[in-house]
Amino acid sequence: MNPLVQLAAEEPQSPLIPPIPELIVGLIAFAIVFFFLAKKLLPNINKVLEERHAAIEGGIEKAEAAQTEAQSVLEQYKAQLAEARHEAARLRQEALEQGTALKEELRAEGQRQREEIIAAGHTQIEADRKAASQALRQDVGKLATDLAGKLVGESLEDSARQSRTIDRFLDELEEKAEAAR
Repeated sequence: MNPLVQLAAEEPQSPLIPPIPELIVGLIAFAIVFFFLAKKLLPNINKVLEERHAAIEGGIEKAEAAQTEAQSVLEQYKAQLAEARHEAARLRQEALEQGTALKEELRAEGQRQREEIIAAGHTQIEADRKAASQALRQDVGKLATDLAGKLVGESLEDSARQSRTIDRFLDELEEKAEAAR
């Protein structure tokens, strides 16, 4: 007989319960695989998992440290920016004050130079007036002497006499000019 037929003729077996030899071979194979996994593979898996856990924890700690450092650097930059703005405002104010002082100094220097020029002008005018007055006195004196000589009929060549006559004539002219004012 065919062994398949013989198996079919025997008692019907439940499909849920395997035959005993298969069960023993399966348990031995399971024990071997379990032992291999427990001794070799499971420690490697645990090691890799622990390394990943440590890497993740380390990454989180590094990220927190980097964030703390970034926040610290940001605060330093903000403080430096505020200080730079304060310094710029101070420099602007200082430049404004220096500009105002320089403007006042230049204005005072201009005023002083203007006054010097005016004083020099007045001095020059006074000198020119005196020179013109002196030249006019001499010309008028000469003309007066010539005219007086013609009127009197005698020569007034004597310098002392001429000088007295001229002085007297000019004094009279000045008195009349002052009286007219």
